[in-house]
Amino acid sequence: MPQVLPFEKCIERHEAWYERHSHAYRAELAAVRELLPEKGNGVEIGVGTGRFASPLGIGIGVEPSPSMGKVAAERGIQVVEGVAERLPFPDQSFDFLLMVNVVCFLDDPIAAFREAWRVLRDGGSLVVGFIDADSPLGREYQEKKGASPFYREAHFHTSAETISWFRAAGFADLAFRQTLFRPLEEINSEEPVREGYGEGSFVVVRGRKAPH
Repeated sequence: MPQVLPFEKCIERHEAWYERHSHAYRAELAAVRELLPEKGNGVEIGVGTGRFASPLGIGIGVEPSPSMGKVAAERGIQVVEGVAERLPFPDQSFDFLLMVNVVCFLDDPIAAFREAWRVLRDGGSLVVGFIDADSPLGREYQEKKGASPFYREAHFHTSAETISWFRAAGFADLAFRQTLFRPLEEINSEEPVREGYGEGSFVVVRGRKAPH
């Protein structure tokens, strides 16, 4: 997750997206909330400006961009500088980990998912939200990413790829939620959250670390 320069330079543009697409943002939050554990000690990996950690009540975040981390800190998040592939925590430190719109920036997804396994306690959960590359929005982002300062170096992944990383790292008992069923510019009212994947552009997957 080293591509921090665009986020360092374009924080205002990043924040404006959430204001302009407030209904889509709330739908993503709702989808994550349905699978996020209600209790326990958690951390968001790639916390950004705290747009998810803050409303979801997650007090700790890992972030490689100092400028983004500064904004997250202003939202009450304790920010630790680091990347998903090398988490700065001891084994079995947390009950759950969250990653939202992060997997497309990972240098090594398998390493990141194995790191998540390492720092989770037995029975803990990894919750990952992402734009499905096979969805209409995923295809649009991929086609137009050259014009975006954020997604120029991104690589969007399918639900099948993401599921394979969960399983390769040892996670089981997978659960799914999806939302963003309309084109982004048409989401001007409440958007539903449904089980499964394959229809909505934004997918959330939760896997559990089964005790050895």
